[in-house]
Amino acid sequence: MTILTLIGKPDCHLCDVAHGIVDDVIAGLPERLADGIDVREASILDDPALYEQWWEKIPVVLIDGDLHAHWRVSADRLRDALVAASAVPTSAGAQS
Repeated sequence: MTILTLIGKPDCHLCDVAHGIVDDVIAGLPERLADGIDVREASILDDPALYEQWWEKIPVVLIDGDLHAHWRVSADRLRDALVAASAVPTSAGAQS
């Protein structure tokens, strides 16, 4: 499972744009890849630690906890990153 976290806040135009790009990219992926992506949203207004870390960089996209993008999200770059993340073998899925 790939976890994509979108960090933003309400009434943030760039956050709305980033959300739309995330939705479009995932909708355009093959079903087997899209089903393996868990999208989570977090608001910097609800979490003081998130606010402290990201307030000047929202929207922020994390993939499996690692920074993928901030301010502007590229659909092509996000698509490539999600495909690459889904190709990473896990010990649970490894065959001997």
